[in-house]
Amino acid sequence: MSNVPASRLSATTVLLLLMPPLMWAGNAVVGRMVNGLVPPILLNTLRWSLAIVILLPLAGWVLRPGSGLWSHWKRFALLGMLGVGSYNALQYLALKTSTPVNVTLVAASTPVWMLLLGQLLYGVPVSGRAALGALLSLCGVMAVLSRGDIHGLLAVRLVPGDALMLLAAILWAWYSWLLARPAPGSEPPAIKADWAAFLMAQMVMGVAWSGLMSAVEWQLLPAGPSHIQWGWPLAAALLFVTLGPSLLAYRCWGAGVARVGPAVAGFFANLTPLFAGLMSATLLGEHPQPYHALGFALIVGGIVVSSRR
Repeated sequence: MSNVPASRLSATTVLLLLMPPLMWAGNAVVGRMVNGLVPPILLNTLRWSLAIVILLPLAGWVLRPGSGLWSHWKRFALLGMLGVGSYNALQYLALKTSTPVNVTLVAASTPVWMLLLGQLLYGVPVSGRAALGALLSLCGVMAVLSRGDIHGLLAVRLVPGDALMLLAAILWAWYSWLLARPAPGSEPPAIKADWAAFLMAQMVMGVAWSGLMSAVEWQLLPAGPSHIQWGWPLAAALLFVTLGPSLLAYRCWGAGVARVGPAVAGFFANLTPLFAGLMSATLLGEHPQPYHALGFALIVGGIVVSSRR
């Protein structure tokens, strides 16, 4: 699984795997922008609740008795907790105490956790080529985050938010392996064959987990409803994170992982900080720098090296 033939990285597959990091980069930027408008875990709950409403016309049948969701609830409860209920909630929480640079740097460790969990849980060997690809991709991420200056990278200081993001990265790696290696008979054929139904089954369980955490968060907030500032900025942010990072990114990620496996897909996830840096540069009116090109070359080089025999 860690070595995937280069022929499988077709143009369609590359597009599928490029869309999630692009959407996730936008998610990080928007999540930072609305940090003071809505509590982080509640933002995650609202995001996925809206996604359920949007998917109802396509996959509402999943909620009916006999659909297979309730008889296989353990499988979807685990997927929903990891992919929907935990990852983005932890990311939004991390942005409360950590900087975007730190959060992006920690999240870039995901491919490493993919390789380690693959070896630990599924006995997938980590080849020298896969290790080299991981190293190249991480060097590319570091080149972008340090702006081509190693002293900028060494100046990074870890804070509690970084620990939350590290946990999120590990959980996402586990989630990706669970997608690629389902236990026999753990997924109803009708749900498994329909991407909207498969995502709906995860979202229903994930929103339940996130809603539970939101209730705890709400009790801990000193001012209650005053922590939510309703208006067009928040509405626009919710619309984007629902349609882009939630529905489009998860659909493309699931399809991409199914084609090349989580180990190779994890290298594409390393493009997230590069896209985030370019988005920030555009919003701030800054022009791309040589280190952007260097980072892109290293990250793509890591993808190519890891995906060849």
